[in-house]
Amino acid sequence: MRFASPFPWWLAVVLVVGAAFAAYRAYARPIIPLSVRRRGVLMGLRFTVFLLLLLFLAQPVRLEPAAATDTVVAVLLDQSRSMAVADVAGASRMDAAVALIRDRIRPSLGTDFQVELLGFGETLAPVDLATVRAEDRRSDLTAAIDAVQTRYADRSVAGIVVVSDGGDTGGAGLVHPAGAPVFTIGVGAPEVARDREVLDLSAGQAVVDESVIDLSVSVVGHGFGRASFEVRVIEDGQLLRVLEVTPPADGGVLRTVVPVSPKPETATLYTVEIPSDPTELVAENNVRSVLVEPPGRPRRVLLVEGAPGYEHSFLKRTLHGDPGIVVDAVVKKGQNDRGERTFYIQGAAERTRALASGYPTTREALFEYDAIILANVDVDLFRPAQVEMTAAFVAERGGGLLVMGARSFEARGWQETPLEPLLPLTPTDRRGVELGLPDAVGSPHQIALTADGEDHPIMRLDGSGSETRSRWDAAPTLGNVASLGSPRPGAAVLATTTGDDTGERPVIAVQRFGRGRTMVFAGEASWRWKMLLPSTDQIYDRFWRQTARWLGADAPEPIMLRVEGGRAEGDPLRIDVVVADEAFAPVLDAAVRVRVTDPNGDAREMLATPVVGEPGWYAAEVAPSRRGVHQVSAVVDRGSNALGRADVAALVGGADLELTDPRRQDAVLQRVAAASGGRLLNLNDDEDIDDLAGVLRAHAIGEAAPTVHEMWNSLWGFLLVASALSMEWGLRRRWGLR
Repeated sequence: MRFASPFPWWLAVVLVVGAAFAAYRAYARPIIPLSVRRRGVLMGLRFTVFLLLLLFLAQPVRLEPAAATDTVVAVLLDQSRSMAVADVAGASRMDAAVALIRDRIRPSLGTDFQVELLGFGETLAPVDLATVRAEDRRSDLTAAIDAVQTRYADRSVAGIVVVSDGGDTGGAGLVHPAGAPVFTIGVGAPEVARDREVLDLSAGQAVVDESVIDLSVSVVGHGFGRASFEVRVIEDGQLLRVLEVTPPADGGVLRTVVPVSPKPETATLYTVEIPSDPTELVAENNVRSVLVEPPGRPRRVLLVEGAPGYEHSFLKRTLHGDPGIVVDAVVKKGQNDRGERTFYIQGAAERTRALASGYPTTREALFEYDAIILANVDVDLFRPAQVEMTAAFVAERGGGLLVMGARSFEARGWQETPLEPLLPLTPTDRRGVELGLPDAVGSPHQIALTADGEDHPIMRLDGSGSETRSRWDAAPTLGNVASLGSPRPGAAVLATTTGDDTGERPVIAVQRFGRGRTMVFAGEASWRWKMLLPSTDQIYDRFWRQTARWLGADAPEPIMLRVEGGRAEGDPLRIDVVVADEAFAPVLDAAVRVRVTDPNGDAREMLATPVVGEPGWYAAEVAPSRRGVHQVSAVVDRGSNALGRADVAALVGGADLELTDPRRQDAVLQRVAAASGGRLLNLNDDEDIDDLAGVLRAHAIGEAAPTVHEMWNSLWGFLLVASALSMEWGLRRRWGLR
């Protein structure tokens, strides 16, 4: 017996003492003299009534433990396609799982629990063992367990039993929330007898027409030893190349790189396949595909030169020679007869009109560029509003900024301007003096790569970091180097120089700032890398072209379209559209129409909806019905004005993830079980299955809510109080009291 509304102990004592005192006072001085025995009987009956009333005020209840048969055990059966693999003594994994549930799990648990069988794959639903098939295109184990918790929210669940091969292609992390313990049973062979697989396929980005990019291919073979086999590279359905490869060992991963040239007008689909062997476990994992988008428009670079010079002339010629870069150049010449500054301007007519005063005066004109290079430019060239606009170009528009040349850092340079925090190096040297040229002008300044520089795309010259370092070690020295301070938090120094007077100092540094990137090149006369090396050496051209491309690579368009998802057939595509105006201010009232066209030409249209908390961001989602290349377009309007459109191609089901690495994944099953307080059971261990019933029974008894019987709110309680009062009243009348 328990009390639903118990009194504190001290209050209970006070009430009992009070009841005893009230019963004593009621018969301490009766009107008619009574013997001590009779007064004691009447006091006892009165005290009993008071005590019963106090007891019922505390609401006594009786708890009856719930029977285990009222508790659910959810048995989850994996019905994804990988369960059709026949590697369990000649039978399929599904056949082995059905036999396990039918012959062992149900008989063991059915007498104590309500066993409910649910199939999971793309969804979670009840299934019949007689008709279940391994046909689902993916297996979302985490979502299935979460769905069980929701499905039985109003019922007692002793535990969840998962029968699966451990494959999980849901794309979510395998972190199980608090709830019923999960017991996993793995079916399938832990090792693959004979199988070949394309493990991974990735491609570089095409930046210009007729680009040559690398396809990175990883393949593996099990059970074939070191026997050679073919790897075929297919471009848009046409055989492009056949490789004869030999694995390093049985089960060893072989990685190779295949150079290809994607089509310039449309996205190019590359497929790598291994011809299947009749003895392989599965053939579906012998193929992977990757989609390479066509090159985007050339990156637009604004080059502002503080004065004519060799450095700037070499730099312009190099950038003009890159088909992926468009350069507009402004050169400060001097003053005319009226004392006005004059400039020499080169570039496209539609943009150079905004450069008449030497630098754009509006955000719209400046934000047409993807990157800005300030070469030996004095801050006095700019008005304060232009400096602030340049800071916004990096932080808000997402453009790239390079400040280069010693003159840019002379005297106070960019100190105490809005551009100062953008620079990756502080504006004073280690001794706290203002920026300036080193004392020993003309001392050797040899480029030395840092660890960050070895792998950075700006500095890379060859395949490996060590080869890149060797090339830079052999490069001619710079003429001068400005004395800059230490890197800011989050900045990366890519190269340093050494001089015989001042020691090591940073010369090339980069950092992210806001949505964009910034870089400092503190050297002078990098044209020596061009003139003092053989004409076949491309170190100068590669460095500066890679610099310009890196600066403008992430600069967004006013309308940005991104598509994610579609890893496997049936996975939804998440479509994000970011809309900004010409000044790159978010557009909050746009109408964004999204169109998705599948490989068969069937189109679906929908309106993208604004994303809460993300100004100018609109999103839509579509579940593609088939594999292949889908064309996605977004048309953006604002009222009656068309703001523009964006197009992109998306690949759905580039790999059969359900049959990737077809072994039984015990590690996945172990993580799921351990995270919930359960454990991984051995399919072939009878004791494990027998123990399962006992463990679930103990958990059900501990977790099941008992049945509550209210003792105070019953007929028997009323009769007990009424009986005590009736006895007291009857004795009072019999002994002469009224």
